[in-house]
Amino acid sequence: MSINPQGDWLADLETIAKPSAKTGIKLDRRGFIQATLSAAGGLLVTATIGTGARRAEAAGVGEIGLFVRIESDGTTVIGARSPEIGQGVNTSLPMIIAEEMDADWASVKVEQLPFGIVSTEAEPGLTWKYGPQGAGGSTNIPDAWSDLRQVGAKVRQLLRQAAAQHWNTDLDRLSTEGGVVRHADGRRISYAALAGIAATLPWPEEAVALKSAKDYRLIGTAQGQVALREIVTGQAGFGIDARIPGALVAVVARCPYFDGELESFDATEAKKIPGVREVLVLPGPKHGQPITENLATGVAVLANDSWAAIKGRRALKIRWKPGPYGHESSESLDQQCRELLKGEGIRCRDDGDFDAARRSAAQTIEGNYRVPYVSHCPMEPQNACVHVQPDRVLIIAPMQSPSGASRVANQITGVDRFNIEVRMTRVGGGFGRRLTNDFVAEAVHLSKLSGKPIRLLWTREDDLRHDFYRPFGHHQLIATLDGRGALTGWAHRLASASKYYRRPNLKPEDMWTPEIYPDDFPAQLLANVRMEWFAVDSGMTRGSWRAPAHTANAFAVQSFVDELAVAADRDPVDFRLAILGQGQEYSYSGHGGPTFDSGRLAGVLRLAAARIGWGRKMPKGRGLGIAAHFTFGGYAAHAMEVSVAEDGSYRIERCVCAVDVGRPINRSGLEAQMIGGTIDGISTARNLEIHIAGGQVVESNFDTYPLLQMADAPEVEVEIVDSDKDPSGAGEMGIPTAAPALTNAIFAASGVRVRSLPIGPTVA
Repeated sequence: MSINPQGDWLADLETIAKPSAKTGIKLDRRGFIQATLSAAGGLLVTATIGTGARRAEAAGVGEIGLFVRIESDGTTVIGARSPEIGQGVNTSLPMIIAEEMDADWASVKVEQLPFGIVSTEAEPGLTWKYGPQGAGGSTNIPDAWSDLRQVGAKVRQLLRQAAAQHWNTDLDRLSTEGGVVRHADGRRISYAALAGIAATLPWPEEAVALKSAKDYRLIGTAQGQVALREIVTGQAGFGIDARIPGALVAVVARCPYFDGELESFDATEAKKIPGVREVLVLPGPKHGQPITENLATGVAVLANDSWAAIKGRRALKIRWKPGPYGHESSESLDQQCRELLKGEGIRCRDDGDFDAARRSAAQTIEGNYRVPYVSHCPMEPQNACVHVQPDRVLIIAPMQSPSGASRVANQITGVDRFNIEVRMTRVGGGFGRRLTNDFVAEAVHLSKLSGKPIRLLWTREDDLRHDFYRPFGHHQLIATLDGRGALTGWAHRLASASKYYRRPNLKPEDMWTPEIYPDDFPAQLLANVRMEWFAVDSGMTRGSWRAPAHTANAFAVQSFVDELAVAADRDPVDFRLAILGQGQEYSYSGHGGPTFDSGRLAGVLRLAAARIGWGRKMPKGRGLGIAAHFTFGGYAAHAMEVSVAEDGSYRIERCVCAVDVGRPINRSGLEAQMIGGTIDGISTARNLEIHIAGGQVVESNFDTYPLLQMADAPEVEVEIVDSDKDPSGAGEMGIPTAAPALTNAIFAASGVRVRSLPIGPTVA
C-alpha cells in the first residue's frame, strides 16, 4: 500500500472565512442543508458531484463520489482529507471508508486530497468541500466517524446498484465483501468491473444503512501505516522536500527580543556572497497588536541556494532595539507568579464553600508546582514554498491548518481564496506548532515583495528561538481532609501566561479559558471545589502544545493527589478510586465533552495498576507511580516502575499506558500514538525547558535543549480498552499522565517529591 502526496486546537484550526465577491463553487439551498447537517460540517458530496452523465463527465469513469476512485486493475484509491503529521490519519480515515464500502484493504491506495473549500448561496460564507481539513485537538477521528462511514456506505450502495443493473436483478439479493459484489445464486463480480456503471449513478441524497459493528472486518484491527516503506527508506516527501521551479531560497534573521524592533542594518557584505540575490525587510507586528501574520520583524536574504542564503544572513550587520520586555527573565517570571498567588484571581469555578471546608478540616495540605515554557521542536523545522502572482497564489507547506494558510495568504495579497491553491505535504512533526501559519505568512510576504517564487527555510536555531511556546505557570493546590483521610475540599490556583496572548478579538476576561478547564477532575466529584486563575505578564509568544493545558495541569493535579494519599495514609490507587466513586457521566463543557465518565477513568486506572503489578512489595530504591486523566474525550493512565540510585540518577524500569478512546479504528496506530505520546511526555518532563534572559530565548539547539536519548527511553506497554463507544481521537491522550506517573514513582522510590519541571538527570 502506498500514499501519493499531492501537488484551541479548535480555535487554532481557524474557521472558514466568508468569501470575497468573486465567484467560487456554488451550492443551492438543498445542497447547503445537506452539507451542514453532516456531523463534521459537511462533505458536500451531493452538491458538488451532481448526477448521471454530467457527474461521470466531470469526475471520470471510476470516480465514485469525492473520496473513492476504482481503477481497472482493481486498485481502490481512497482520498485522505486531513494533514498527516505523524498521527496516522492517512491510514485510519481511509480505513473507515474502506470498511463501510467493503473494499479489499490489500488493494487500497491512499492519496492526499487537496485543500477544498466551497461557497454557499443560501448563506454567505465558505464551508468545507471534503469535511474538516486540519490536525489539532485530536478531532480527526470523531469528526470523521459519522461522515466517512456514510461516504463508504454510499459507495457500497452504488456498487450494489450497478451490479443489480448489470445482472438485471433485485438489490436485496446482493451483498458485498472484499471488493466484490455477490449474488445470492453464487455469482460474483469485482468492484473494478462495476466502477464505470457506478460512477454514472446518482449519489444517494439520504443517509443509507451502515454496517453492524459485528460485521466489521477492518475497523478494530491492527494495520501498518500507509507509506511506511517510503518513510523508513527516506522516500516519503515532506514539506522541506518541496520545490517550485525558479524559486529563490529565503532565510530570515528575526528580532531576538520579545516585541523588539529593527533599528538599522547593513547588507553590503551579505550582497557580496555569490548567489545572494536580494535582501528585504520583513515587517512584524507592533507591541500590543494581535499576531495575525508573521511572528517577528526580520531581515530576509534571498539567494540561489540555501548555503548562499545562510552565509548571506551571517554577513548581515543588524542592530536590534529591545522592546518593552527587555528585562524579562525566567527568574522574574517566577517572582511574578509568587506575588500574584498572594492575591485574588479570576474565579473559574467555585462550588460549595471551600473556605468553610478549610476551617473544619482535620488536615489542610498545600503543594506548589512549576511548569516551564517548552518548545514544540518538531524534527522538520518550519518551511514553505510560495508563489504569489497578481491573480493567484500557490502554497506548498507542512501545515496543521491549511485553512489558516489560505486565509493569511488572502489577507496579505488580496487574492481571492478560490485562486489560492494550498497543497498539503506530509509533516515532520506538528504538536500544535503548525496550527499557526506565521512561516507561510513570511513566505507570502517575501514572494509578494520580490515578485519571485520563494522557498523559505528555517534552521533549528530559528525554530527553537521563534516559537509559540507551551505556557509557563505556577500551580498552587490546596486540599482539605477529614479525620478519616477523605478528601473534602479542593482549590487549584494557577498563575500562568495565557496561550491566548495576542490573539485577535479576545477579551481580557476570557484569557483564562485555555489555561484551566473548570470541569476537569475533581470538579463535580466533590462538594467544595474552587479554581482560580492569575494573569502572568510575559512577552513570550505562546500557543497550543500537544494536549494544551492538560499536559501542564495533569502534572500538578495528579502529583498533588499522590501527596494527599500519602498525607491520608491511603494507597494512591484506592485514594483516586474513592474520589471517582461509582462510575457515572458528568457534564463536561470543554473540548472532548459533552460528558466525562468517571467509570471509564477508573477503568484505565485499574487496568494500568493491574498491568504494572500495583501493590507488590518493592526493593529499596524502587517505586511505583501512577496517574490518570481525561483528555479531549479519551481516558488514559500511566503506571511506571522507577529505580533511583544513591547518586540521584533514576531509570524507568517499566512503563505501562492504558487507554480508552472508544472504539479503536487502527489498533496499531493507536498503540503507536500512545507510545509516541509517552516518550514525548517523559522527554519533556525529564529534560526540557526554554529559559529567558534579557527578553530573549536562551536555548538554540539540541545541545542546550536535549531531547530524550534512546538509552533513557523505556519500552512502553500499551493496554487498549475494547469499547463500543463512538471513537475519540488519540493524538494527545498519551502525554498528560506520563510526567506525574514518573514523578510519583520517583517519590515512591526515593522520598523526593518533584514539584518543578524539568526533573533533570538526577533528583536531589
